Amino acid sequence: MFETLSDRLTKALSSLRGKGRLSAADIDATLREIRIVLLEADVALPVVRQFIARVKERASSEEVSAALNPAQQIIKIVHEELVSILGGEARRLRFAKVPPTVIMLAGLQGSGKTTLAAKLALWLKQQGNTPLLVAADLQRPNAVQQLQILGEQAGVPVFAPEPGNGVGDPVAVARRSLDEARHRLHNIVVIDTAGRLGVDQEMMAQAAAIADATDPDEILFVVDAMIGQDAVVTAQAFLDGVGYDGVVLTKLDGDARGGAALSIAQLTGRPVMFASTGEKLGDFDVFHPDRMASRILDMGDILTLIEQAERTFDAEQTAAMAGKLLSGEGFTLEDFVEQLAMVRKMGPISNVLGMLPGAAQNRDLLSQVSEADLDHTAAIVNSMTPAERRNPKILNGSRRARIARGSGTTVGEVNNLVIRFLEAQKVMRQMMSGGGIPGMPAIPGMRRAAAKAAKGKKGSAKKKAKGGRPGGAPRRPPAGLGAGGSAASGGSGGPRGSADPGGMAGLGGAPGLPAGLRGPAGSQGAPGSPDAFVAGLKGLGDPDGKRKPRDPAPGPTSPASLPAGFARIRRGKRGDR
Repeated sequence: MFETLSDRLTKALSSLRGKGRLSAADIDATLREIRIVLLEADVALPVVRQFIARVKERASSEEVSAALNPAQQIIKIVHEELVSILGGEARRLRFAKVPPTVIMLAGLQGSGKTTLAAKLALWLKQQGNTPLLVAADLQRPNAVQQLQILGEQAGVPVFAPEPGNGVGDPVAVARRSLDEARHRLHNIVVIDTAGRLGVDQEMMAQAAAIADATDPDEILFVVDAMIGQDAVVTAQAFLDGVGYDGVVLTKLDGDARGGAALSIAQLTGRPVMFASTGEKLGDFDVFHPDRMASRILDMGDILTLIEQAERTFDAEQTAAMAGKLLSGEGFTLEDFVEQLAMVRKMGPISNVLGMLPGAAQNRDLLSQVSEADLDHTAAIVNSMTPAERRNPKILNGSRRARIARGSGTTVGEVNNLVIRFLEAQKVMRQMMSGGGIPGMPAIPGMRRAAAKAAKGKKGSAKKKAKGGRPGGAPRRPPAGLGAGGSAASGGSGGPRGSADPGGMAGLGGAPGLPAGLRGPAGSQGAPGSPDAFVAGLKGLGDPDGKRKPRDPAPGPTSPASLPAGFARIRRGKRGDR
């Protein structure tokens, strides 16, 4: 509803940004633009005049001229005056000292009283109360049946002794409902009264009679926020005829200009207490003037977003997810689907994104995000195997083609999801390690929490089963070797402390060759080094790597004609015989 108003106000105030000093002409031009914006939004003329006068008075004072950033100071003044127009502070319901507390709803027909009665009862039930709905609208056809159906959906009992449709006395029904509430131990009674298509004396007299019979603690005037400046006339007529304590705005999710919300509280002196933002029973909450003013000025509504998340998200799941992130296990696609389902419970994704700061400036970009995109994303992830969700890096071409066929999407959409998820996983891992998001300050406490989690993992790694070998102790030699494991006794290494260790790779000698193949004594490189190993290999053949021909001379081969290593091995074998 406030999209057009928010866009134009933001544009009018953006002309002040970047100016180190504001002149009287700058302030007048900005206020002239704001005046036009408010009038086009159907805000009542007396309200616009008072608003502009207060902003101009404060903008010309010393608090702006002495400010380091005058533009920000003007925005702050506009925000505070908007909060004042909307009612100042959020007002809570007054409860009777002795139950039941009686809440009476009044308003024109078509303003949404019956639906609002069920929303209010559900909201009170979620607060820990035991409300009772009373069907006192006996004029409109099927009004009683509608309230019964809505009460069943909300899980709230409905007191409807009369069938309605013009039959029954609404004053007697309202009076009997108090005895029913005391008998059934209900602490709150919500009375739905009849409305008319216009303000007339008969409707006012009936509403006044119900108020006299029940002595309500709260009388709430229900007004359609889409009717524009006529809402102010209707509100004033009900205030003079019946009287009420607060206003409830319905259909705030419409595309009207929203001038009624900015006018009623200022002209009638009664605060806006609740707001209905949708057709579902859960689309109902307390009206916060400061948060609404922030949304109008495109500052976001983070507090309402947090409250919705607290009501929607499960505390145990949230704590488990936070512990998983801090423990270093990482954020997988399984967790992503779970979080996506929790976000969907908060309502339409457009409403959730609209509460973020700067949403008005990126409205075209946010409008491209639809519920169907979230459904496609969930379908892609659900088409993966558990192993693929835990480790998307194993997704090759055939796996991605199978996932695309199973989810009814294309391979390109699967690739985009995997790429975006891996990038988000990298940023999240960086945040959890204490580095923060690039270009933004680090999150306080994350580095300490990550260090604590890493310390816990090291401590658990040190705890091993008893009976293991103490750290640093040498391994036992294989059977048949002495303690020294020398090469002379068939071992794989030289005696401890020798300068010429032999043996297998990893034990200090040449890689897996006997000591005699380390090359001649005068070869380049230290014994056992790679150079000595290469020199030993070259001793077995000529430099070209070809095998040497056999000696054509008959007779036994002399030890001098063999490489130095083979002569030593031959002598050792003769000694064994």
